[in-house]
Parts: sequence; C-alpha cells; structure tokens
Amino acid sequence: MPLVNNKVGDDCTVGTDKALVDGKALVNSLIKVVACYRHLASCVGGCTDSLQLREELRQTREKAQTLAVSICSHLTSHLRNKSLPEGQRKETELLWVAFSSSLELLHVDMCKVFNVAEIFSLANTDALVKTGIQGGGSEVAARALSVPDLNQAQSPALPDGLESQERSTMEREISQIDQMIDDMEMKVNVMRWMVEPNGPQYADPLSSTDSASLALLSVDEEQPGHQPLCQRSQIFVLLLMFAVVLVAATLSVCIVFFS
Repeated sequence: MPLVNNKVGDDCTVGTDKALVDGKALVNSLIKVVACYRHLASCVGGCTDSLQLREELRQTREKAQTLAVSICSHLTSHLRNKSLPEGQRKETELLWVAFSSSLELLHVDMCKVFNVAEIFSLANTDALVKTGIQGGGSEVAARALSVPDLNQAQSPALPDGLESQERSTMEREISQIDQMIDDMEMKVNVMRWMVEPNGPQYADPLSSTDSASLALLSVDEEQPGHQPLCQRSQIFVLLLMFAVVLVAATLSVCIVFFS
C-alpha cells in the first residue's frame, strides 16, 4: 500500500496562511499611518503649522513609504503565485485593493501638503490661517510611528533653504509614489470592481443596516392587504381637510340662518 506524504502540502498551507496574516498586519499598519498623515496634513497652513509639524509629516511619510514598498513586494509575489488556493487568493486580492486605495490616499495628501506648503511659508508665520485650533499632532504622529512621543519643545528657528530642500524631496517622493501605483497596475491584474468585499474589516455596518431596513420596507410594501406608510398619511390628511371644510360650511350655514 503506497504511503501518502502530506507534510509538503501541510507546510505549503501553513506558509500561505502565515503570509496572509503578515500581509494583513502590514496593510493595517499602513492604513493607520496614512490616516495619521491625513490628520497632520489638515494642519498645514493653519495656526498650528510649525517646523515640528513638517518634521512629523516627513517622518510619517517615510514610514508610509517603507511600509508600501514591503507590502507591494509581499502581495505581488503571492498574487503571481499560480498555486495559491482560491480562498487565500480572494483574501489577498482584498488586501491588494485596500493597499492600493491607501496608497492613492497617501498620494493625494502628499500633493495637498506640497501645494499648501508652497502657499503658506513657515518663514512668514503671520500669513498662517487663524483656525483657532490649539496644540499639535505630536501624539497622533507618535502613535503611528511607534515611538514614545515626539519632542514637545518650542520649534527652533527655520534654517535657510530648508523649505526649498523639503519641497524638492517631497516632489521626488510624490513621483515615486505615482510610479509605484503605475507599476502595481502592470505587475498584478486585479480588477477592483471584481473584488467583492466581505467581513467586518471591509464592510460598512451602517450601509448594511440601511440596506436591510430598505429591504424590509420594500417587502412590507409588496405584501397584499398592507398599505404603505406614505399612503396612510395622505389618507389621514385628506380626511382631516374634509372635516375642516365640513365644519366651516356648517358654521357658515348657522351664521346665515341666525342672522
């Protein structure tokens, strides 16, 4: 009787499961960092804008780009694997869509910071918008960067040529992110509209609840013998108007008769 060796198959399954878990952890980390960058980007040009904020943006941006390179390599190698099981392929495609969407959000926010920083220079702090917001985003940046806390001391004076150097660096990084998005579309052919979201991580509970409520309402309207709620309210208004007209006519007749 031939012996069946399942060790290789089990090792492959365990390996792909671990790769999927690692991919989810990487994508979740990127989502948090991108959300942090969006929060910090909203402060550029406002009264809380400072050299410290620009430094936090730079550190958060570097962290996001480092994660993006790792995720792109990780997911690309698995999606191009022809022997990947169908269930894990669907999960990996979900991660790919979440990753590409986060990368596009990062690109949009980087362009926003690049444009707004050109309008509101730190060399002229009097031109910053008085938003009334107090405090900075150091705590948010610290959580995203996994460091105890960023320096809360007063921002030092702006060195000469720092803003122009920062703009050149950001322009290069924006081009790199743009090129990465294009390369992703060439390396892996994942149609976003063909990927069906499922699970609590990628589904909006509010929209699902609203859909369920609308479905229940449509079922009630289709049941025979039940009038829709809007028709009942219209009938009630018509009856009320008829009663008011009847009372007014009765009063008019009484006034004419007794006058």
